[in-house]
Amino acid sequence: MNFIVVVDNNWAIGYKGGLLTYLPGDLPYFKEKTAGKVVIMGRKTLASLPGGKPLKHRTNIILTRNPSFVRDDAVVCHSKEEVLDYVKDYDEEDVYVIGGAEVYNLFMDDCKKAYITKIYDALPADTSINSLDKRDNWVLTWKSDMQEHKGLSYQWTIYENQA
Repeated sequence: MNFIVVVDNNWAIGYKGGLLTYLPGDLPYFKEKTAGKVVIMGRKTLASLPGGKPLKHRTNIILTRNPSFVRDDAVVCHSKEEVLDYVKDYDEEDVYVIGGAEVYNLFMDDCKKAYITKIYDALPADTSINSLDKRDNWVLTWKSDMQEHKGLSYQWTIYENQA
């Protein structure tokens, strides 16, 4: 299992229910990594997607505590264990946690790789995840060339869980 996320210097991931900022190069990267794969998200992340609809060309798993939440167009799970049971027969490279913060933090230690788009700035934010830089078991193993968009510098990086 993997996770994929955009973070700033403070490992913030969101602001007012949305993303930190728009990076035009990041959407194709996200699509390349997750198309045809399984994506795991919380109910609020689903609600933040265009039209509140699951992502096309992916198996969407929605994790929610709400026992009456039902979707015909996605798999709905009500616990971490239920999600892990559902994905156990998939190749771990084909499963991505895509948010939000509670879901990232919940599955962080179950993931083998993290695909992190790192923005080298502190942006307005109200939602963050645990920093992989402060966790002994996560090691930065790759980074792209530096990218720029509207004065923001960022890189695609890969961290690997050594545990």
